[in-house]
Amino acid sequence: MNPSIQEHVNEPADPAVPDAAPTLAAELAAPTVSRAYRCQCGRPVFLRNSECLACHTPLGYVIDRLGVVPLAPAEGEGALPDTFTVFGDPHGATYRRCANLMTPAACNWMVAQPREGEAIPADTQGLAPGYCLACSVTRTIPDLSVEANGELWRKLEMPKRRLISQLLALGLPVVSRHADPVHGLAFDFLSNMPGAPHVMTGHEHGLITLNAEEAEDAVRERIRAEMHEPYRTLLGHFRHEIGHYYWDLLVLPTRWIDDYRVLFGDERADYGAALQQHYEQGPPPDWAQRFVSSYASMHPWEDWAETWAHYLHMADTADTAMSFGIDASNVELQSDLFTAADLWQPDHPDAAKFLDFINGWVLLTSMLNELSRSMGQPDYYPFVLPRAAVGKLQFIHGVVTAQRSGTAPTMVTAGDVAEAATEAAEPAQGQTQSQSQGDVAQS
Repeated sequence: MNPSIQEHVNEPADPAVPDAAPTLAAELAAPTVSRAYRCQCGRPVFLRNSECLACHTPLGYVIDRLGVVPLAPAEGEGALPDTFTVFGDPHGATYRRCANLMTPAACNWMVAQPREGEAIPADTQGLAPGYCLACSVTRTIPDLSVEANGELWRKLEMPKRRLISQLLALGLPVVSRHADPVHGLAFDFLSNMPGAPHVMTGHEHGLITLNAEEAEDAVRERIRAEMHEPYRTLLGHFRHEIGHYYWDLLVLPTRWIDDYRVLFGDERADYGAALQQHYEQGPPPDWAQRFVSSYASMHPWEDWAETWAHYLHMADTADTAMSFGIDASNVELQSDLFTAADLWQPDHPDAAKFLDFINGWVLLTSMLNELSRSMGQPDYYPFVLPRAAVGKLQFIHGVVTAQRSGTAPTMVTAGDVAEAATEAAEPAQGQTQSQSQGDVAQS
């Protein structure tokens, strides 16, 4: 029997996760995770902040709290120098800054650092020495001897950290190659070199490669216009490519694959031939009635990745809007909303909640588009979500919530991964224009 949302979606979240946020399946009316953070002084702070601009309290992203929190120097027995506790919790867990705080990456994530005599906590296992989880999955960075590359690296890391924080909130496995050299995640940020093959953004067996030049706004906009794309962002690239990774991890080797092939098509169709046909002949005339984007019509793999990215767009934007109290319930639409007939599983017990989420998204984006127009800007959401895509989104929702309700992958200890970490950190041949993560100068 093939898996379904019914089999998985109502299972409880892992009780071992501290302050676990409600699942989308359990409570679509509430955020998966709050994006509205506050300093101890009451001022709002944001995902990128490492210090409150009002009172100068240090801030950091703490995975246990799934957000940016105010910090206080760790004190008391066993406290190590340059470590912190969450403000107001002096006897709680202690943390240190990621080594990339003072690099152009400007990482504000924290790494669990036990007091003297305490055991190494699980969330330090499988990390590159000195780095947080978000930085540990970056294998290759742009060559910092090139002056402009520092800014490009910063622009790449900021959306990647947002991606990782969302994946953690959704309960998806985020495992570095230091912990799992076979199935672990890694990012290479590469630049085009004279006489070398053009760097192509893509995914292969957990390695996500991104052309660092895409961090240049003008370059990215030129490519978007040339490709006749309505939307092209670094965060969109990350969400698309991570979709390929999770398809390999969560769909292909599982019973989900049969239902996937019914909804998205048979991925065993020749990918090279499909790609050539797409660029020579363009998408089918009716693509807008069946896919979230024209590129999604190219092959079932790309349909999955584009729809997956769309799901992450929707979930994070809805979380952010609801975190800040944005209400789009009074928006009037010229078109009809979606109905249960548009769902993959209209009889599922949580189908009505998911349908409310989808229709709430339509209302929200209608309001956001009007706000963009009021500033003379292009539409915030330049898409028209077809009815056929709603069933695919419900399927992805089922895959995500099934994973969220399960047990997180077991990581090996830091001592166990030393040899694997050294091997995994080595950039591929021909990447001499870049640096491995461990070569970043420290302050």
